Amino acid sequence: MHHFITGALRAVIAVVVPVGLFGQVVVIPVTAADEVDRFPAYGPLAAPYAVLAILGVACVQVALVATWRLLGMAQEGVIFAPKAFRWVDVIIGSAMAATALAMGAAVHLALAEIPSPDEGMDVESALAAAITAAGVGASFTMLTVIMRSLLGKATALQTEMAEVI
Repeated sequence: MHHFITGALRAVIAVVVPVGLFGQVVVIPVTAADEVDRFPAYGPLAAPYAVLAILGVACVQVALVATWRLLGMAQEGVIFAPKAFRWVDVIIGSAMAATALAMGAAVHLALAEIPSPDEGMDVESALAAAITAAGVGASFTMLTVIMRSLLGKATALQTEMAEVI
């Protein structure tokens, strides 16, 4: 992989991970508190949904760290090694966890009687967002599993070629 592309991707990851941390520490808790101030009926839901959001961001951060490691392996030319499978598995696991969190939120939003301020569309919008996140997460997980399979075939072919040479 070209060094410029690897460097650019690593720069993006180096920015996104701390931004996610800021979101986990500041934005999510403050937003949850603001929603409770605006609509006190959300009080019992604020902490569980804030934790859910923080965990979702953590799943993305874990996948980004694994991607960082895979970029390093690609830059060194050792991407077709057993160690790469561990990092791909970490990405798959974090995507599955994020998808499960989104599905759990969608199920709760669909089944629970959650009041909405001024009979607005807040709950319906959150349900749509949770369903969309679960769908995107499931799609990403399936794509990554397919790519892992291709990595396995490429690694086997490289090993076979190394034996021939």
